[in-house]
Amino acid sequence: MNETQRSKIILKILNKIYPKTPIPLKHRNKFTLLVSVLLSAQTTDVNVNNVTKNIYPKYNKPVHFVKLGRKKIEKLIKSIGIFRVKAKSVYFLSKQLIEKHNGKVPETFEELEKLPGVGHKTASVVMSQGFGHAAFPVDTHIHRLAQRWGLTNGKDVVQTEKDLKRLFPKKFWNKLHLQIIYYGREYCKARECYGLTCKICTTCYPNRKSPIKTKKA
Repeated sequence: MNETQRSKIILKILNKIYPKTPIPLKHRNKFTLLVSVLLSAQTTDVNVNNVTKNIYPKYNKPVHFVKLGRKKIEKLIKSIGIFRVKAKSVYFLSKQLIEKHNGKVPETFEELEKLPGVGHKTASVVMSQGFGHAAFPVDTHIHRLAQRWGLTNGKDVVQTEKDLKRLFPKKFWNKLHLQIIYYGREYCKARECYGLTCKICTTCYPNRKSPIKTKKA
């Protein structure tokens, strides 16, 4: 079975299990989506949602966070990992949005990636989930799963993104990246499946006997 055949099987399985893909990060607008994605680095979406449910009703625009200042932002997000670094990014990001974009989140990869704390993956999520543009955000989980499923060599997230975009039609990208995340959390867990037990792994690799080793992003 080659990678093209595997990609078709994977798409079929994921569409059956996850016909709908709600956005896991709770947000009120494109700006709060951007902030939530930034906060989600090295922590879970559940942790982020638990913190932001008390923030966004009151603070949901760049001007709000600039007025708060770094120290108050730190206090609000203290229960999230690396909160000082994230508070700094949120503060300066908000400031830049006001100064250069009239308080609006820009709608291009180039402008998004110029914002403090915003890398390609974060920009991809905002372009995909915020603006509806075709993008394929690749985080450490998707990077791991793509290797287990034989869709990439795992060189790095840049290569994984290229490989997934090559294998799957553009019209599926936005939904598919969420489907893969949901599936990984539920069935192909990092320390449970090891490429041996879930439906995708067993269908694509029926003769696999040893746990698959994946390269970290």
